[in-house]
Amino acid sequence: MARDFEVGEVVMLKSGGPEMTVKKAETTFGDNDVQCQWFGGRKLESGYFPPASLVLVEDDSNE
Repeated sequence: MARDFEVGEVVMLKSGGPEMTVKKAETTFGDNDVQCQWFGGRKLESGYFPPASLVLVEDDSNE
């Protein structure tokens, strides 16, 4: 079962790629797509992903 993501969480695709910040989780056409943002160099990129394709990036700053 796919996890529900919260705005502001840092995620990445299960297949790899850049760390992305969750901007919005919304229902579109019956799917619960997650809108994410990330920087590709200096350019701010954005895209929609199915929650099952994302994993939460653990915050190691408290260790």
